[in-house]
Amino acid sequence: MLDFDPLYSTPRVEAVERFIDAHYALAEPVSCRLLQRGLNDVYLVVGGNGERYVFRLSHRRARGPADVKTETAFLTHLTQSGVPVAAPIPTRAGALFLQGSAPEGGREGVLFRALDGRTPQATDAGDALANGKTLALLHNAAETFSPDGALYRLDLEHLLHRPLARIRDSGVVEDADVYRELETIAARTAKAIDAFRELTWTNCHGDCHGFNARINDAGEAVFFDFDDGGPGYLAYDLSVFLWAQVSFGRSSTPMWHAFIDGYRTVRPITPDDFEAAQRFVIVRHIWLMGEYASRAQEWGSEAVGWIAREANFLKVWESEQFVDRLL
Repeated sequence: MLDFDPLYSTPRVEAVERFIDAHYALAEPVSCRLLQRGLNDVYLVVGGNGERYVFRLSHRRARGPADVKTETAFLTHLTQSGVPVAAPIPTRAGALFLQGSAPEGGREGVLFRALDGRTPQATDAGDALANGKTLALLHNAAETFSPDGALYRLDLEHLLHRPLARIRDSGVVEDADVYRELETIAARTAKAIDAFRELTWTNCHGDCHGFNARINDAGEAVFFDFDDGGPGYLAYDLSVFLWAQVSFGRSSTPMWHAFIDGYRTVRPITPDDFEAAQRFVIVRHIWLMGEYASRAQEWGSEAVGWIAREANFLKVWESEQFVDRLL
């Protein structure tokens, strides 16, 4: 027995190489390099023939087990539908994901072929437009996908109420007045969203902020990083891109307009979905705050201390966008 049980361990690269070699038919020898440690552990994998892959090892999360069964099934469906995405590579046994043992428990791994292309540019309207087109293609294909047994439903319970509780329980927001302000904004936002009569429900990417993509030679945005997805509000899926243009001191609404123009070249947006996307900016921000708050014991309170300052952004966004409609 360990004296200090881990919340989150980092595997040795050699162990990851052995795991991949045991389960995947890649050209040997396989070499790995850790690219990112955090919300997931992400490794660059290179086969003996020079082929490049990405191996993602899911982090245990407060919102429940990683929903890789639905995620990988959706990615396979999108690939078969002609949507440009990073599809999972099957194991020798034909599985789209595996679970490996770590000191803190089981963790799910998925292998993807590394995407060609460049990183989208924050101020390139063409890249924003390409992101909008691919999201619209994704939503079209989602109409023929059945997310049976999905663990995540991107509803207000998942996106707003539980994250708010995580913020409260983490103790990151020490000022009771500030936390009550967050609660009040969240309550007003939920009431406003519930007032919409016909919001579209779809299977969402869940994290389409503009940089979970590569721009290929054809100018398409090829999507990856679907682990925050699931059945949910289409307006929320749209809102993530808008949120990325206006949060943390940014102001780049022309990119939002380009994104929406790209989306509309493929698929229309209902008036309710478009208007609700502005409300969901608040939902998205509280969701992210809850994600970080839930990791305070792993990353330390200083790493998530920004959460206590974010009520001001939410207040400003609410007052500027909905001043004549505050409930």
